[in-house]
Amino acid sequence: MSPTAPLPFAAVDLGASSGRVMVGHVSGGGAGTLRLQEVHRFPNRPVRTGGTLHWDILSLYGGVLDGLRAAGTAAGRAPASVGIDTWAVDYGLLDADGALLGNPVHYRDTRTEGRASAVAAVLPPSGLYAATGIQYLPFNTVYQLLAARDSAVFGAARRLLLIPDLLTYWLTGEAGTELTNASTTQLIDPRTRGWSRYVADALGIDLALFAPLRGPGDPAGELLPGVLAETGLTGPVPVTAVGSHDTASAVAAVPASGDRFAYVATGTWSLAGLELDAPVLTEESRRANFTNELGVDGTVRYLRNIMGLWLLQECLRSWEADGTPQPLDRLLREAAEVPGLRSYVDADDPAFLAPGDMPRRIVDACRRLGVRAPEGPAEITRCVLDSLALAHRRAVEDAQRLSGRAVDTVHVVGGGARNALLCALTADACGLPVLAGPAEAAALGNVLVQARAAGAVQGGLPELRALVRATLEPRRYEPRGERGAWDRAAARIAGHTPHMMVTPVRGPKVK
Repeated sequence: MSPTAPLPFAAVDLGASSGRVMVGHVSGGGAGTLRLQEVHRFPNRPVRTGGTLHWDILSLYGGVLDGLRAAGTAAGRAPASVGIDTWAVDYGLLDADGALLGNPVHYRDTRTEGRASAVAAVLPPSGLYAATGIQYLPFNTVYQLLAARDSAVFGAARRLLLIPDLLTYWLTGEAGTELTNASTTQLIDPRTRGWSRYVADALGIDLALFAPLRGPGDPAGELLPGVLAETGLTGPVPVTAVGSHDTASAVAAVPASGDRFAYVATGTWSLAGLELDAPVLTEESRRANFTNELGVDGTVRYLRNIMGLWLLQECLRSWEADGTPQPLDRLLREAAEVPGLRSYVDADDPAFLAPGDMPRRIVDACRRLGVRAPEGPAEITRCVLDSLALAHRRAVEDAQRLSGRAVDTVHVVGGGARNALLCALTADACGLPVLAGPAEAAALGNVLVQARAAGAVQGGLPELRALVRATLEPRRYEPRGERGAWDRAAARIAGHTPHMMVTPVRGPKVK
C-alpha cells in the first residue's frame, strides 16, 4: 500500500448512554483525506445492585469486541491501529492476578456524598486546586477513592485502571494510565504533567496502584491472540493511546483555524472553555470552578463542566416511563415555537445530578429561582435549551476573563452539534457566531491521533484540524436579536449559587 493510500483506524468511543466503534480512513498525501464510518453501536446501561449504581463493563467489552469484528469486515482488512476513548473519573480495580474485582461504580452513585468535606479537612480546597487545577465535582476520583478504601474489594486491589485503560488492558494484556484521563483524577500536577505526590500523600492514596503514565500517540500494546480469534482479525494489530478522555479527543478535532476560539463539547455533559498552553491555577479560577484538564500535544483544556443534554435525556426517559413518549424531532420543533427565556434554571443545580423524575425537578428549580414554571414537554424542553445556552455563555465569558484570552468564535462539537435550536440559542446567548460540527468529534480526534502515530498524517494540532476543516464543513449560526433578555437572565442566575460547584470547607478528618 502506498504511503498516501487511506489507512483504516478503529476508534472505540464510549459515552454515558451508548458505545460505538467507528472506522476512520485517513491519508496524508496532498490535501489529505479523512472519512469516518460507524460500524457498530451498542447500549451502555448502568445497573443498580445492592444499592450501588455500576457500569456493566463486561457488556461494554463485549460490544467493543463485536465492534472490532465489524471494523475488520467494513475495512476489508485488520485496522492499522485501535484507540479507545471514554468518559472520565471512573475506574476498575484488579487483584494480584489481574482479575477484575467487581463492576466499576458509576460516578452518579451516591457513595461520595460527604467526602469532599472530609478531603477539605485535610487539604483545603485552595491547596488542592493549586496542586491539581481540577474543579470541584462531587464524584471526582479522589472522593471515590476515599469512599471505597475501607472496603474489602479495595483492600484486595493491586492495580487501578481508569475505564479506557481497563478496556485496553483486556485487549492487550498491558497496563497503563493515559494522561488526559488521568488528569481528571485530581492526582495530576498540570504543570509537570506527572503525579502530584503532595496530594496523594496528604490524602493517603498509594500511587503504586496506578499503572505507568502514557500520553496520546504512545503505543499501548497489541491485540492478544485470544482477542484476534474473538474478532476474526489478523495480527499484529497495535493499540494506540489516544486522548482517552473523550473530551480530549473531541477538542483535538475542533475545526478551528487559530487560537481565538472557545469550544462546547456537547453530549450528556457540556464541556465549555478554551484551549490553553498552560494551566490557570488562581484562587479566582478555583472559585469560578474551572478545571485544567490535560489535552493532546501538551495543551490544557481550561473548561467548566455543565450538566448538559442529560437534562433533556432524563426528561425523555421520564415521559416514556409515564406512557407519554415524546419524539425528539417533534419536541424540538415545538420547543422552537415557545417564547424564549420565559423559564430557565441554573443548569448546574445539584438537584439535577441523579437519575429520576427530571421534569418535576426542572419545574421545582424554576420556582426556586423565581421564574415561570414551564408546562408540558415543549415548554420544559425550551427551558432546558435556554438554560444550557445561558450556562455556555457564562462559561465562555468566565474562561476569557480568567485566562486573559479573547475569542471571536464558539465551536460546538459532539452530539449537540446536531441540535440546531441549541446551537442557535448558544450563539444568541454568547453574542458570538457558533460553528457547529463535527458531531463525531471524539471519534475523529481518536482516529487522527492514531493516524499521526502510524505516520499516515504529519504535523501538530493545526495540521490535524486543517484536515477536519477540509473534510467536514461546520454549520454557522450568527447571533440574533436583542441581548437584553439574555443579560437579565444571566444576572438572575449569577445571583443563585450553583450548590454543586461549592466545595465544602469543613468536615471530619480523613482516616
